[in-house]
This record gives sequence, structure tokens and C-alpha cells, in this order.
Amino acid sequence: MSSGLAVLCLLLLQTGAFGFMPFPSKSLSESDHDIIPPNSVDVSHVDITERAILSVTLHVCRALAQAEGTDFTSPWAFTVYAVAVSCGASKSSKSFEQTIRLIQEKNGAVDRKKFKDPNYHFDNERFLEGREIITTGLTLVKIFNKLNNFEPARELLGQILHPLQDFYSHSNWVEMGNKLPNSNLIKSNANIGNIAAEGRATCRNCDGDNCKNNILEDILREKILTSGYFDHNWFSAVKPKGKCSHGGFFDATSGIEPEGGINKDTYKSDHGHLHRDAADMAIAATSELLEEIRRESGDRPFLQMMGISKGSSKALCFVIDTTSSMRDDIATVKDVTSSIINSKVGTEDEPSVYILVPFSDPDFGPLTKTTDPNVFKKVINSLSAAGGGDFAEMSLSGLQLALTNAPHNSEIFCFTDAPAKDKFLKRTIKALMERTKSVVNFIISAIPGVRRRRQSANDQQQQPSRMAIFDTQLYRDLAQASGGQAIEVKKSELQVATSLIVESTSSSLVTLLQAARSPGKAENFPFPVDDSIKNLRIYITARSVSFTLISPSGESQQSSDTTGSLITAFKLVGNFQTLQLKTQVGLWEIKMVSTNAYALKVVGESSIDFLFDFLEVSQGPFGGFYVLDNRPRVGVNGSLMVTVTGSDSATVTEVILVESSGSGQVNGTVEAQGGGDFLAQFDRIPSQEFVVLVKGKNSNRSTKASVFFQRQSPTNIRASALTVTVGDSQSVLVPGTPLVVPFSVTTGGAGGNFSIKATNDQGFTSTFPSSLFLETGGSANGTVNLKAPINSTSGTAVTLTIEAEAPGGTDANYVVLRFTVLRTVTDFTEPVCELLSLQSNCPENCSLSTWKLSVQVTDGAEGTGVDRVSLRQGNGTMSTSLAAGNENITLVSYIASCCAPDMELLVVDRAGNAGSCSYSSAATQLPLLSLSIMMLGLHILTKLCIQ
Repeated sequence: MSSGLAVLCLLLLQTGAFGFMPFPSKSLSESDHDIIPPNSVDVSHVDITERAILSVTLHVCRALAQAEGTDFTSPWAFTVYAVAVSCGASKSSKSFEQTIRLIQEKNGAVDRKKFKDPNYHFDNERFLEGREIITTGLTLVKIFNKLNNFEPARELLGQILHPLQDFYSHSNWVEMGNKLPNSNLIKSNANIGNIAAEGRATCRNCDGDNCKNNILEDILREKILTSGYFDHNWFSAVKPKGKCSHGGFFDATSGIEPEGGINKDTYKSDHGHLHRDAADMAIAATSELLEEIRRESGDRPFLQMMGISKGSSKALCFVIDTTSSMRDDIATVKDVTSSIINSKVGTEDEPSVYILVPFSDPDFGPLTKTTDPNVFKKVINSLSAAGGGDFAEMSLSGLQLALTNAPHNSEIFCFTDAPAKDKFLKRTIKALMERTKSVVNFIISAIPGVRRRRQSANDQQQQPSRMAIFDTQLYRDLAQASGGQAIEVKKSELQVATSLIVESTSSSLVTLLQAARSPGKAENFPFPVDDSIKNLRIYITARSVSFTLISPSGESQQSSDTTGSLITAFKLVGNFQTLQLKTQVGLWEIKMVSTNAYALKVVGESSIDFLFDFLEVSQGPFGGFYVLDNRPRVGVNGSLMVTVTGSDSATVTEVILVESSGSGQVNGTVEAQGGGDFLAQFDRIPSQEFVVLVKGKNSNRSTKASVFFQRQSPTNIRASALTVTVGDSQSVLVPGTPLVVPFSVTTGGAGGNFSIKATNDQGFTSTFPSSLFLETGGSANGTVNLKAPINSTSGTAVTLTIEAEAPGGTDANYVVLRFTVLRTVTDFTEPVCELLSLQSNCPENCSLSTWKLSVQVTDGAEGTGVDRVSLRQGNGTMSTSLAAGNENITLVSYIASCCAPDMELLVVDRAGNAGSCSYSSAATQLPLLSLSIMMLGLHILTKLCIQ
């Protein structure tokens, strides 16, 4: 078998995964996947999704290496970290892991949130409805990728993968003898098969416990598509006469004739003998859908969607006040941006995405989000300072837009010299920081200083002014909550203060210690440094603070001593000081002395880090845990899933919830789950704000020695006695049509009138109750009505935050939801190519001559128009232009050496439909290869793999 064929066989037939339930039935290490025999462990949605993503990602990285002429080393193991290393993106392993976890989480959430909806599971013969969910979602994923909105693309991808995977377990596709996925499930208006008529019988009673042959012979012989009926309500369950049931303990229809079921969810299911076949098919189908996304997006954008970048996985994100007094600040941001871009592009610390949100009063935005550093530099350089209205600005509105569009775990820098006019968004900002685990730094200039009185655009008068203490305190509180800094400087000190931005662009920055004290007090803080740490630094944000630093060897240095050997570099600007330490492995200690409030943070660079999510025990029929999307419950037991990133050999030994502003802590019990996952369980969740502290050990792959490490989450978390949950609603916003979002608030404490607030980052019109009355320990329901303007652009992502606050502001919780604006899609036709000319007279010595061709690309009379033409294969030069007088026709010219005789074009229209066409210098014209023909080729190829 050729190496290319072997790669595609790996892609389509990867079978080393295990359960169709939302969660695996037992823990497996990654190495277990390939050695446990069939019929031992069920294959879950979690496993199917991860195996397909790793396979396709590996295939894309191999293809990129081949196209770029670089070396490719196969991974030593089929793990997230090993695949990231093979892709030349070891520093992206954390974001790659996070992406896979998010897709898996959204996949599993379908069973929890859409449990009763047969359309999401292909139950009740709802084939067309299930296919529509997949194709509509796939269209949106492609639109999001085009806009670099990877976070909503990942969330939606997880949702549509669930029904796609369920098709092979819940229908009779496998029983009919099919060996390949049903490719038409990911195509709109395509024939997915002969669906059983409404009155046609499809099943007979099972023969006792044997349900292997309960599907009628004529159904299988005639290739009639059917699926089992499902109803969890044992008191009112019905199903049409003669139809199959889903089967299993939770299916009330399985006791109605014909009795039994046909699902293949587990080995113990009625058709469990086909469980592995259905799982293999689901992996191949998931890979096929991922390949379709990759085919249209391109290799690099696909990898970015998966959290893998050629440089850093981090974003460079600025939120900037553009009013008149900010001229110096804007000039500084321009200098810093140029410096970062010029020094980082092409390196492993090049940001994966660049984000800018300007704000003033009353405006904020528009958002600029690009992967092109030159585009970002151009936008930054076009900023100018003008106007402003009154003193306060819309800083939190701009920050809200940044938080909802930046990748999770981003570091955001907000520049301003004015208080926030939109202080009412404080809780919303805190909720978004907790949800995204992003760090926000404020660089606040002119305190004390001057700020222009804004009377008119040409009034250049300066008036002495100063932000009130409570104005700056808002920024300090938000910075501390996220694990960031609130740096207060004079305009003349801006250049030095922005050194923090350059340092933070390292893609492997980790937090070793973080603490805040208000009021300040004398306290000792130990922090261990392991041998993977480089560029060890300490950040102190305070006025008039002193400290003593003690190294692992016992050497000490006072803050007043600038000539000691432990601190290799020192900067002090405004209220912010940064110390570069001599990196020394072992236990360090810093003794802080101050009566003023201070924030302390110790960071370094390391590949080893962690992700975490709070879990709740699922009350649904499948049991297990689900990821909390808001604050955990206070004062009761809780669970936390920790995933180690950047190492295949690291283990977690301790997980501790440490109070952010005190010495209290709660230790958890830790149990390994396999694959770098560790479940930590606590007997209570603290009532004070806290951070997550993880301790563990890592085995060096070459020396086999174990090294202990410590990492801490920068984001502060507050538990709550409130719970905010959302009922079932559509995820798509049709412009001009209100969307109803039902929600409920439950309190575990005292009752009363609870304040309700619903905000969205697009400023769309919404209505909601201002308050809800709850009895003690009770709950109440409400609705948010959200409406997108009639002229809204398709693909716009809208983040809605619903907050509930207890009487007196003593407690609060939230839920963060994402919706998508989508106009009705009518274009389902692929663009086509027409060969205009091909000139080829290649001699035997191919290096002496060239061949060229001209192609016309159109999208049909009813199409949305050609959006993009790219060279998928070929080493020649391609150019495109619009036909004279007709913008619907794109002309393509191509010239290449005769030594490169083959080329392939990829053509995408504005509706997301993709087609391709191939040509060769050795033939006058090769036929157009549409997506369907390409998939047929893949099917034939897969048969070769099976044989």
C-alpha cells in the first residue's frame, strides 16, 4: 500500500476509540486505546470526536509539510500533545487540547439539552430534520471560519457532530451492510436514501433477549432507511404500528409491539453486536465532515480553528480609548504593535490572531479581528484621537466586545485615562472573564495628570483633572478578578509600562503564584520553580511596598538592594514593578511588607500548564458529569476536571482551592481519569473568591526522572447560592424576528426580589424582566426576547449574558449564551469551471518549457457569486480577475513548469459551497471534480483500505 493511501486509510478508518454514550464507561489512558480488544469498552461521543480530530489534524499537518517541502515526523503516540508536536506547534498544545474539550463538551451537551428532541438524534425516522441541523450548522461553521470567529465555530461544530454520529447508532445504516458513511448527510438537498414510509412496518418483536434480527428482511433488502422511536415517558409513550424502537432501559416505546430496539449505543444495547461497526462509521463520518470544513477553509485556517498555529496560540488584543486626550497613548500602542509584529512574525511567539476594539463616548467598536499582521498594523496606524463628549467613556462596552470575540485564555490590554460610563456592565465583565478565563490588564494614564475638557472638536484647552478613587478602583477590581494588572502611570511613562505587553506575548506563559491583599499586611509567599521554567518574573502592583526575596539556595535580596544577584532586571513605573529573576530550581519565597493594598504575581515560561472546568452531576438518564457554564454552588461539595497540557507524562497530585485575598484553602481528592485528565472532588466550595492551584510531577522522557511542579489559574472564581439555567431555544437569530430565550433562577438561600439583567455584545434590542421574586430556596422563570436588526449580516455571532443578583447585591450568578445571525440560504449549487484554453507542448526535458491554461469560473444564474479561488495543488503561478462587464465571472490564468504537470483549483462561493477542478499538461482537459465526485473517490479508496 502506498504511503498516501495509508494516510487516507488512517483518516477514514481510525478505530482505536472507545462509547456512543456522552461519557466513556471507564477511564482509559491513551495507550490503552490500541491494545484493548473489541467488545470490551464502549465507544463514546467523546472518543469518536477526539479520534477523528486527531486523525484529520495529523493528515492536514502532514499534507502541509509535504506542500511546503518541510520535514514531518510522525507522533510517538496518538495524543493531543504528540500530534501538536508533529505539527510543529508544541506551544499550541494547550489551545489544541482546549479546542477538543470544547467541541466534546458541546457534543455531549446535546444529550443533556436536546434529550427529548428526536431531530438531534435521528430518532423517530426524523432523517430530513436531522440532516437540516447538520447542514445549517455546517454552513455557519464555514462562515465563522471565514470571519476568523473560531470560538463559535468550535461550539457549533460540537453540536452538529452529535446528530451526525448518532445516525450510525440509531438508524439501520450499518444493518443494511453499508461500509462507508452517508456523505449526503452533510449536503443540503441531496438524497440521503429511501426513507421508510409513514405507514410501513420496519421491525418485528425481538426473539427473547435476542434482537439481532428484529429489522424486517424487506427493509434491509430494499435498503429502506429507518430509525428507532424513542419516548422516555412511560405513562404516555406511543409509536406508530410496526415501527422499530430505539430500545434500552430509558425507552418507554421498547415495551410496545414490536418490542425491543435497534440502537447500537453500547455493546449491551439491543444491536450491541454492531456497536464497534457503528462507532467506526461515526469516526469516518466525523472525519469526512472535518475534511469538508478543511477543504473550504484551507489548511492553515482549519488548523487555527483547531487551536493550532504556526506561532503562538495567543491573541494580541487591544481595547483603546480614542478620545482627544489619548494621543500619547495611541502613539505608544502604535509603537508597541510595530515592535511586536516586527519581532514576532515568523517565530513561535507570533500571535495567532490580532484584535482591536476602539471606544469613546457614546460609541464603541467596530471590532477588527484578523490573522494578518500587516492588516492589523494598518488598522492600528489609522487610529486617531478626537472628540469624546463628557469625561466618562464606554470602556466596559469595548471590553465586553473584546472578551466575547477573543479566544479563551487570552490576555487583553485596555488603555484609557477616563472612568467607565457603563459601570452597570461590571458584573457582566466579571462573568465573561470567569467564563473565558481571560486576563485583562488596564493601563491607566494621567493619574494624577490632565485630561482635556471636551467641549468641541477644536477645543485644545487642558484642564487639571483626576479620576476619583472609586473610578480607578473599578479597573483595579476587574484586573484583580481576571489575574491582570491595573497599571497607573503618567503619559510620559507609557512606553516603559507597555513592556508588560511584549512579555505577555510569550505563548507559554504560566502562573506560579498569584495573591492580592487589601489592606496590605506582612505575609510570606513560597513558590516552587521546576526545571521546565524559563524567564522567571515577578509582577507587583502597589504603592510603597517592600519585600525580601529568598532563593532555594538560601540567598536573599531586599527590595532596596538593586545590585543583588537574584534580581537580574528591575523596572518601576507608576504603581507597577517587574522583577526578572535568576532562574533557579527549587522553593523560592517572597516576604511582602506593606500597609497599602497590593497584588503579587509570579510567572514564567513553560510547556506544562493545565485547563480546568467545574462539573455538576448530570440529572439526566445517562448520568455522569457535565461542564458548568457559570459559577459553582457555594458551600456544598463540588467536582473539578483538570487536564494537564504540554506533557504526556505529567500527573496531578494535588488540586487546591485557595482564597484569593486570604490564607484559607480547600484541598481536593484527586483521581486519574486517563489521557491527562484528573477528577478533583471537594467537600465544599469556598464562599470567598478563590483560584485553582495544581501541584504535580512530570517525568522527563529522556532521563526518566520526576520533577515536581506547581501552576495556578490567574482567574479568580466566586461561588454562588444562585443558579441560572436556560431552557430550550433556537441558536439561530433571523434578522428582524424576535427570539425567545427562556431562563430560570433558583436560590439556595433567602428569597426576595432578585435583579435581572440581560446584555449582549452587539447592542441588539432585547427585553427582559427587571426582577423576579423568589421564595426562600425557590425558583422563578423569565424570558429574554432578543432581536437582530433587519440588516444584520449573516454569520454575526451574538453573546448574550443573563445575570441574576440577590437582594442587596450579596450574591450573583450568570449564564453566557451564543447565538448566530443567519439569513435564509437558497444557494446550494457548487461553482463550476470552464476551460477556455490550455497550451502545452512539453518536451522530454521538462525543465526547458512551461505550460499554461485559462479557466472561467462561475456560480450560476441563481448563485451568490464566487468568493474565493485558490490553488489546491500545483507549483505554478495563478492570477485571477473579474471578467469585463460581468462581476459574476472570475477568470483564472495559470502557468507552470512542465516538470509540474498537474494542478487543481478550489472554488468557493459566498454561500459556502465548494467545488474543485483539475487539469494536466498531459491532457486537453480533465473533467470537473465536484465535491460529490471527490467523495465518491474517497469511498472507493476506503474500500481499498478495508480490503
